[in-house]
Amino acid sequence: QVQLVESGGGLVQAGGSLRLSCAASGRTFSMYAMGWFRQAPGKERTFVAALSASGSNIYYEDSVKGRFTISRDNAENTVRLQMNSLKPEDTAVYYCAALIPSSSRYYRVYTKESAYDYWGQGTQVTVSS
Repeated sequence: QVQLVESGGGLVQAGGSLRLSCAASGRTFSMYAMGWFRQAPGKERTFVAALSASGSNIYYEDSVKGRFTISRDNAENTVRLQMNSLKPEDTAVYYCAALIPSSSRYYRVYTKESAYDYWGQGTQVTVSS
């Protein structure tokens, strides 16, 4: 069982920055493919960014490209989402997700919610205009 705990959310003005962290349990974190999703009020949860288990492949949703950066620290069992130039439309609950892919899919990134087996509880990000 993998447990994920997000932190780093909060209230920020438009144009500001936040860094979200997701701490994962387990001794095989380096084998996890990771993702960030978000759910705005009244809307479905959507994909934000994903990182392959290898760490070499990354994919971003179009609206966050150039503003958000996903990264992982295997020594700390942590994945982070650096969010810059925040906009009011980035306001949402942000969720961290993980899955353990087969060895043949070690370099793959996963953008679909249904691919992930483990989820954190979410952290609120509010961007004021």
